[in-house]
Amino acid sequence: MADATKEAQRAELHKTIWRIANDLRGSVDGWDFKSYVLGILFYRFVSENLTVYLNDLEVAAGDADFDYTKLSDSDAEFGRKDTVAEKGFYILPSELFVNVRKRAAQDENLNETLAAIFKNIEGSASGTDSEDDLKGLFDDLDVNSSKLGNTVDKRNKKIVGLLDAIGDLPLGNFHDHTIDLFGDAYEYLMQMYASQAGKSGGEYYTPQEVSELLARITVAGKTSVNKVYDPAVGSGSLLLKFAKVLGKDNVRQGFYGQEINLTTYNLARINMFLHDINYEKFDIRHGDTLTDPQHEDDEPFEAIVSNPPYSIKWEGDANPLLINDARYSPAGVLAPKSKADLAFTMHILSWLAVNGTAAIVEFPGVLYRGGAEQKIRKYLVDNNYVDTVIQLPPDLFFGTTIATCILVLKKSKKDNSILFIDGSSEFIRNGNKNKLTQHHQDKILDLFTNRKNVEHFSKLVSSEDIAANDYNIAVSSYVEQEDLREAVDIDELNAEIARIVVRQQQLRASIDEIVADLEGSSL
Repeated sequence: MADATKEAQRAELHKTIWRIANDLRGSVDGWDFKSYVLGILFYRFVSENLTVYLNDLEVAAGDADFDYTKLSDSDAEFGRKDTVAEKGFYILPSELFVNVRKRAAQDENLNETLAAIFKNIEGSASGTDSEDDLKGLFDDLDVNSSKLGNTVDKRNKKIVGLLDAIGDLPLGNFHDHTIDLFGDAYEYLMQMYASQAGKSGGEYYTPQEVSELLARITVAGKTSVNKVYDPAVGSGSLLLKFAKVLGKDNVRQGFYGQEINLTTYNLARINMFLHDINYEKFDIRHGDTLTDPQHEDDEPFEAIVSNPPYSIKWEGDANPLLINDARYSPAGVLAPKSKADLAFTMHILSWLAVNGTAAIVEFPGVLYRGGAEQKIRKYLVDNNYVDTVIQLPPDLFFGTTIATCILVLKKSKKDNSILFIDGSSEFIRNGNKNKLTQHHQDKILDLFTNRKNVEHFSKLVSSEDIAANDYNIAVSSYVEQEDLREAVDIDELNAEIARIVVRQQQLRASIDEIVADLEGSSL
C-alpha cells in the first residue's frame, strides 16, 4: 500500500511539474526555462534542508519550540560558522525561500532581492572547504534576463509565479528520505526537458533505466564500493543511481565527475544537493576530461559509468603531447580526431581500479570500424580488459534512435573470453521512445552475472576467435538472432500457387463468357 501511495504521490507531482513548466514558460524556450524551474526548486531545497537541520539540532538540545524561519537575522549569525562547516552553506532566516515567497508579490525589487540572496548563499561558502561546490550554482538563474520579460515588472511577475508554483509542490517531509521527491522532481524535469529539446537536451541526459542498468552492472556482487566516477557526468544522473542501487552511505568515499559544459556542470552539482548528497561526499569539476582531467589525485575508481558524447571531435594526434599521455599511450595510437569515443574508453580504463568495473555506453561503429579504432580494440582485447558487450534496443535515448551498446571493462577477469549479450529486443514502447523495464534490466543482468551461452541471447567468445575476426566486437557478429519467421513448406506453397493459377484461369474464362453474352444481347 505504501508503494502505491508513493507512486500516486509521484504521479501527481509529475503532473503538477508539467503544468508549471508549460503554464509559466511563455515565450522562454523550454531548455532555457529549465534553469529557472530547477534553480528555484534548488533554492527551496537548500532553504528547507537547512531549516530542518537547525531545528533538529535545537530540539535535540532541549528547545522543543525552536523554528529557524522565525529567528531574526542577527540572532541567526551565531550559528553561521559551525553550520557552514557541516552543511557547506548558510542562509539567513529573512533570505529563506518560505520568507521571501511571503513578501514576493509586494517586493518591487524582487529581482534584485533574489540576485543578492543567491550571491549570499554562494558567498557563505567562501574560504571554506565547500567553496568549489557552491561557486556559480545560481549563475544560470538570471533573474534580470529579458527572457523572463521585457520590463522589470513583467520579470518579477514571472518570478512570483515560479516561487508560488514551486512552493506549492507537495515535496514531502525531509525526514522521510524514502520518498526523495526533490530528487525525483529534478529527474522528471530533466527527462521532460530532454525529450522536448531533442539533441540539445538529450546529449545531457541518460534515461533513468539505462543509468540504473549501468550502475547495477558495475557493482554486481558488491554491497559497497570506495568511490564512483563519470568522466562525462552531464547532469549527474548516472552517478546518483549508485545511491539508489547501493545506498549513498555504501559509496564510501563519494561521487566524482567532470563536465565540459558549464550549464550542465552547474546542474550536476545542484542534482547532488537535491538528492541530499552533502558537499563533502561529491567532487564535480568543470573542464575537458580528455585534455585536462581534473581528478588525477583521486583515481583509481572502483566503479565507473559513462555515456560520453557520440563521435565528437577532439585534438587527437594534432596535439603531440597526447600520444605520451599515460592514459592513451598503452594502445600505441590515439582515437581519430573526428571520433573521440575510444579516447574516453582509454581514459576510463586508465583510471579503473584493479578490482573495479566500468560500464560505458558506446556508439555502435566503435565496435567494428577499422583504422586507429581497430588498433585500440586490439589493445583492449589482447590485454583481456573487455569483459562484456551488451547490445541495447534502438530508440532508448533522447536525440537519437540509434541502437547503442554497453562496453564493460575489467582489469581482473576470471577468464580469457568476452561475453556478448543481445538485448536488442528487451524493451516496451512507451510514448515515442522505447524503454527498458525492470524485467528487461534483470534479464540482461542475469545473463551478465551467469556468463553462460544462451541461444539467441548470449555467447562467450574466446579472445583468439575475436582476433581472428579482425577484433570486431559487435554483438551481431557473435549472437545469432532468433528467426521468428514462419516456416514455409515449399512443395505445399507451389501446389497452392498452381491451384490459384488454375482458379484464376477459370474465373477469366467465366468473365470472358459474361462479357461476350452482354455484347451479343446489346446488338
